[in-house]
Amino acid sequence: MRFITEFRRPELAEGLISQIHHKSKTAVRLMEFCGGHTVTIFRYGIRQALPKTLEMVSGPGCPVCVTANADLDKAIALSQIPDVIITTFGDMLKVPGSYSSLQEAKASGADVRVVYSTMDALKIAEENPDKSVVFLGIGFETTAPTIAASILMAQDKGIQNYHVLSLHKLCPPAIRAILDCGEVRLQGLICPGHVSVIIGSHPWESVARDYNIPCVISGFEPLDILQCISMLVAQVEKGESRVEIAYRRGVHPEGNREALKIMEQVFEPCPAQWRGMGEIPGSGLKLRGKYRHFDAELVFSIVPEPACEPEGCICGDILRGVKTPTDCLLFGKVCTPEHPVGPCMVSSEGSCSAYYLYGGSFGE
Repeated sequence: MRFITEFRRPELAEGLISQIHHKSKTAVRLMEFCGGHTVTIFRYGIRQALPKTLEMVSGPGCPVCVTANADLDKAIALSQIPDVIITTFGDMLKVPGSYSSLQEAKASGADVRVVYSTMDALKIAEENPDKSVVFLGIGFETTAPTIAASILMAQDKGIQNYHVLSLHKLCPPAIRAILDCGEVRLQGLICPGHVSVIIGSHPWESVARDYNIPCVISGFEPLDILQCISMLVAQVEKGESRVEIAYRRGVHPEGNREALKIMEQVFEPCPAQWRGMGEIPGSGLKLRGKYRHFDAELVFSIVPEPACEPEGCICGDILRGVKTPTDCLLFGKVCTPEHPVGPCMVSSEGSCSAYYLYGGSFGE
């Protein structure tokens, strides 16, 4: 249980909370980008333990939440093509697109299968040579290297019926878009831990420099979050704005060089649509020319109906940190984990799901 129980010790948490109260003199607003951080913050009541000088705001959360309806509609349209098998991680099934979901498509006869890794999807392609297998490449920098590795393996093995719908998102450009928008003034950023395991701390340095905002990379246990907040408060009170790592057991400044090498070999940056934020330049990944024959969007002819958002859903505002789930009239009434209206309630790392499970209306 190393790195679990020792990062949940109450006496250490009390010490860090006392430290934060002692340091914090200036009113500041901090944003956690990652949904995993949001869940920890709510599950362990961290917001309630902080001084009133500190306001915590949840950001984009997870790749499921920020996937635009238009892109979900593409995946659903692919599932309607004869002899196409859609493979995806389980949290994508219930996410509603404009008119349907993959779960509803599966119930109607589409061949949609949940996998636990890209290697599972590749195996399905090997076992079904007469069908086309499409893996939904939805994820931040964390999952992109594994998907790149599956493409390289398919290339080496000569597997021609394996394809990827690349809907990947890159996090630093999204943070810049939120800061450029100016809707939410932030004085500190809790940078995503798993993403930073791959990309390292260097990509956040330009954010800290250009926006004069402290950035600290955090792990996912309660003591990780509290230590990160303490480090951010210390920077704010000293008037500093630099990048620090509060998750050194997982993150190195240079990142994972092998993972980056594989990712950069297969993918190149491109514009991407983010729910609630529109198109952000350089925030997506597309297959490089050498691997375009694995690109599902190029291989198959799909023309979905024009995308639309569910009436009354404010997921887009929540993902930007402009509003909270309790501002939504649907929250906890029409929209629940059993009957989600938007993706923020579907994903286990979505803000609405965290509010619903660990705080509801009193989670502020």
